[in-house]
Amino acid sequence: MKIMFIGQKGIPSLSGGVEKHVEELAVKLAKLGHDVNVYTRSNYNKSNDSYKGVKLISLPSISTKNFDAISHTFLACLDLIFKRKVDIIHFHSIGPSSLIWLVKLFKPRTPVIATFHSQCYYHKKWGFFAKAYLRFGEFMCCRVADKVIVISKNLKRYAEDKYGREAEYIPNGVSLPKILPANEIEKRWGLKNNGYFLSVSRLIRHKGIHYLIEAYKKINTDKKLVIVGDGSFTDEYVKELKKLADKNQNIIFMGKQSGKILSELFSNAYCFVQPSESEGLSIALLEAMSYRKAALVSDIPENKEAVGGVGFTFKNKNVVDLRKKLIQLLTNSDLVKKYGEFGHERVKKNYNWDGIVVEILAVYDKTIIDKQAAKESYKIQSNNVSV
Repeated sequence: MKIMFIGQKGIPSLSGGVEKHVEELAVKLAKLGHDVNVYTRSNYNKSNDSYKGVKLISLPSISTKNFDAISHTFLACLDLIFKRKVDIIHFHSIGPSSLIWLVKLFKPRTPVIATFHSQCYYHKKWGFFAKAYLRFGEFMCCRVADKVIVISKNLKRYAEDKYGREAEYIPNGVSLPKILPANEIEKRWGLKNNGYFLSVSRLIRHKGIHYLIEAYKKINTDKKLVIVGDGSFTDEYVKELKKLADKNQNIIFMGKQSGKILSELFSNAYCFVQPSESEGLSIALLEAMSYRKAALVSDIPENKEAVGGVGFTFKNKNVVDLRKKLIQLLTNSDLVKKYGEFGHERVKKNYNWDGIVVEILAVYDKTIIDKQAAKESYKIQSNNVSV
């Protein structure tokens, strides 16, 4: 089966849940023998080589906040329409999904799948017109794609209630990791096992890192706060966070991390904290749980769905409650460890990529069959009219 992925920045993933999702899915599909192709943005990944059996197609984009994704998706659609013959086209995220109509106009017989990752228009970095366009992309995703995949049960309810469209619930996943000792992170940053709280996200306002910094500054602890991630066209917010940290030596901004360093950071954290105001279904949160780390998360539906009663929650946007919960975790290390084990078992059972790939392949197969059946039905009806 020849499969094309459109909408992601690229792989291997440097940051971003969508990119991690596509990387895991694409690599696993390639290992199963499928011809997998991923469009990448030249400002993210310039390579036209393959990655773990996945073919990369690098195209340029207009590297600005509002036009980066859509300009790249437009060029990817043109490349797909005029150069490629494929079995499945898989769009990711509602912004890129706004151009599904273009592909369907020129390739009406090729099945189009769209994965609805999050309601991006709630993200505070977007202005009025960008939010309106993202809502249009959501409409195209839910109404025009041949099949819609949603990554959370909350999004499934939303898509079915708002658009009357049956959506396939297939969540994000993680591969179970190897736990690593704190070697490199101790050498470079002095971080020891169980010696810090960890947060991993892009530094964007809706991720709520400012709440975490405010709460952390009001507790008395020798455990550090490690913040992993960079901004995304949000330089002013990053400056605001660093000003809020007020040169506190125990608050460490690590920037973007990946590979062995990120694995060590997950492996040795005391617990993971996610203070986001909105999410799709956070891969960083699932990864933390896979590393046997207890999670303290804001009580938004997507976070509560992920932890499923085996994590800790605080009231969304409430610094006082977040501070209170951090203190409770500091004074109950046995409970933190126990919930870390519970979280690991939950991820292993519900968010394992091996099972997720099988489910997505089933969607591909069914969509191809349905498309072929519709084509045959149209032929029969046309012949009857001619007779």
